[in-house]
Amino acid sequence: MAEAYIVAATRTAGGRKGGRVRGWHPSDLAGQVLNELVDRTGIDPATIEDVIMGCVTQAGEQSTNIGRNAVLSSKLPESVPATSVDRQCGSSQQALQFAAQAVMSGTMDIVIAAGVESMTRAPMGMSVMLPAKAGMGVPKSPRQEERYPNIQFSQFMGAEMVASKYGLTKDQLDEYGYLSHQRAIAATQGGAFKDEILAIDGLDKDGNVVRHDVDEGIRFDVSLEGMRGVKILQEGGSLTAATSSQICDGASGVMVVSERALKEHGLTPLARVHHLSVLGHDPVIMLEAPIPATARALKRAGMSIDDIDLFEVNEAFASVPVAFLKELGADPERLNVNGGAIALGHPLGASGTKLMTTLLYALKARGKKYGLQTMCEGGGLANVTIVERL
Repeated sequence: MAEAYIVAATRTAGGRKGGRVRGWHPSDLAGQVLNELVDRTGIDPATIEDVIMGCVTQAGEQSTNIGRNAVLSSKLPESVPATSVDRQCGSSQQALQFAAQAVMSGTMDIVIAAGVESMTRAPMGMSVMLPAKAGMGVPKSPRQEERYPNIQFSQFMGAEMVASKYGLTKDQLDEYGYLSHQRAIAATQGGAFKDEILAIDGLDKDGNVVRHDVDEGIRFDVSLEGMRGVKILQEGGSLTAATSSQICDGASGVMVVSERALKEHGLTPLARVHHLSVLGHDPVIMLEAPIPATARALKRAGMSIDDIDLFEVNEAFASVPVAFLKELGADPERLNVNGGAIALGHPLGASGTKLMTTLLYALKARGKKYGLQTMCEGGGLANVTIVERL
């Protein structure tokens, strides 16, 4: 089978809800990422054969095929097609896997996988709440109700169930949340994100144009005592707003090419896609899926947990990466080394290629070889992508 290579990766810095990225239409924001990928590779944009765009809330400004709208908002020619993918929080990770599969099948040579989410302008849940209010129904069908009676599928409840199942305490989760901020602060101040972030114009609180190149969600004055003082979200639970991912605006993307394209366009690969898979799991506990998905992926790849140099496990809630470490025995010093969504934000459909971008640059900075990315997804799903840095 042919190989798939990643030759460029970039992301915007995350913006808080109503923050510095509030003025960007999501199509334009994603279009900037497409432009940057072309600029970083120097290829003729007309040679791009498809754009696959992850996005979760495909409503309002993010409706009617946000992928195609992003192309039409960019400098890519009209001849470049695009489609939009929803695998919930793993949407752009799935976009990357679809792009790699297209290249590995030999049917395409150059594909962009990307993601975008403006949680300010298309709020989370908008595509469900508005139709429900209009009396147009809800996603859970009568047959689903028969199979899962009186069960409300909830990522928050799933996160609490994960914490309970793996015996995780509030103190453990608070400590992990604090570590996420510490690592994000160190990475930002040390310039670890400099090469991966696409700087754009943002707006300050007064509406003045400012340079947006630092993740807005990082709390540079964070303290463990302060995090421990945040009220739990549910009586008897262990999670707080401080140990949950932040609502975020952002876009990200990678360019995936074949070996033929490497030679024809004189491209230098950042990494080779070594393994890709996705797994369905219990939709009630829901967020546990990265654990069995990773175990299966490693087995299929003929690897052990110790073969992986760096992990990116999305911090939807602190219980997810902490349970991942506990169950799989991964080295905590290799996981989310530059912080995660608790500090940096989780722009839903953009998080997949955002995490991959950070993983690739972290591998490069440390001279490491193998990286594994996984994330929990609504419905009890998890993608796993393993890359080999070149």
